[in-house]
Amino acid sequence: MLTPFHLAIQVRDVDEARDFYGVKMGLAEGRSDSAWIDFNLFGHQLVTHLNPALGQNGRVAKHHNPVDDHAVPVPHFGVVLEVDVWKPFAERVASLVDEFIIEPHVRFKGQPGEQHTMFFEDPSGNALEFKAFADIQSQLFATD
Repeated sequence: MLTPFHLAIQVRDVDEARDFYGVKMGLAEGRSDSAWIDFNLFGHQLVTHLNPALGQNGRVAKHHNPVDDHAVPVPHFGVVLEVDVWKPFAERVASLVDEFIIEPHVRFKGQPGEQHTMFFEDPSGNALEFKAFADIQSQLFATD
């Protein structure tokens, strides 16, 4: 059994984070304060912390690395899901983000580690990846 992770990220506006993660993405809100909010990210604890230095239009800095003919943003975070959970979630995300960094698609098709994946950003510029495998246990760390 995997244990839940805890991840704290910076955001430019707490109310904007509440709208994006809570309302639009449908994540349940846990404890909160004027400077942070806990969200239930598929059983994991995601905490959005206000960073006033970002300003109202600020964005978290990142760079990109090439993976499977795509420019993958670094840093990024997300969750590995079952395919039957990923597909409706991808449809929901398509209705709430203005633009994908990497559109939902199948990466490494026919190879070890074949996966459904998509990348997008929250309003503060935090890059998120959600992926799914047909068999998480055998494919998540597959090398051959």
